[in-house]
Amino acid sequence: MRDQVYSKAQSHIVDFAFSEEVAEVFPDMIRRSVPGYETVIPMTGLIAARHVKAGDKIIDLGCSLGATSQAIAGQTTKAVSIIGVDNSVPMIEGAIAANTDPRISFFEADTLSEHTLELAQGAQVIVMNFVLQFCEPTSRKSLLQALYAALAPEGLLILSEKIRDPAESKHSYFDETHLAWKRANGYSDLEVSQKRTSLENVMQVDLEQEHLERLTNVGFASTDQWYKCMNWASYLAWKTSRTP
Repeated sequence: MRDQVYSKAQSHIVDFAFSEEVAEVFPDMIRRSVPGYETVIPMTGLIAARHVKAGDKIIDLGCSLGATSQAIAGQTTKAVSIIGVDNSVPMIEGAIAANTDPRISFFEADTLSEHTLELAQGAQVIVMNFVLQFCEPTSRKSLLQALYAALAPEGLLILSEKIRDPAESKHSYFDETHLAWKRANGYSDLEVSQKRTSLENVMQVDLEQEHLERLTNVGFASTDQWYKCMNWASYLAWKTSRTP
């Protein structure tokens, strides 16, 4: 379905949420909203699949409708366990309904819940695609600490985020280019404006350096940026050492 969530003028714009209305149009929404999404998801699947062997566990944290989980499954025939976790009931229901791979299972849980951390124990790969930016800033370090502890000794965290550039003029240029790209993808000025307002209080973006320092501070041995497009980037954080 085509995303028209913000196509009509709203007298009061509520904070963005991953509601049933959003879940229904999410594939179209994110494809037209996040530059490089159609590269990040399949490449995440490829990278994750290359890092696992039979019997390993992969966690897709903030899985939404399960696109990353499906991308991972599509890149390996190994007997792995792929677990998608999301706190949105409509997203999880949609992911379950669309899933046909017995290696994939989906659970509704908050990112910092005991259930999530139990599921993540011993994971060879944990993926967080565009999730941390929706977490409370004060909880981001503790979440990463918990995920670092949960990872297997040779584990890998794949983290994709919207980031801020320390140079305000450069950040603004990329930000305005992003908005122009959304308009080029068929969103009206009204849709762009209303969506941006709805995200102001729920999507708080960090500097790239903040991400890198936080990953180092919680214990990751090294971090590689494998993708960047304007203010959007993805990183590989290795628990102990970089894979050859």
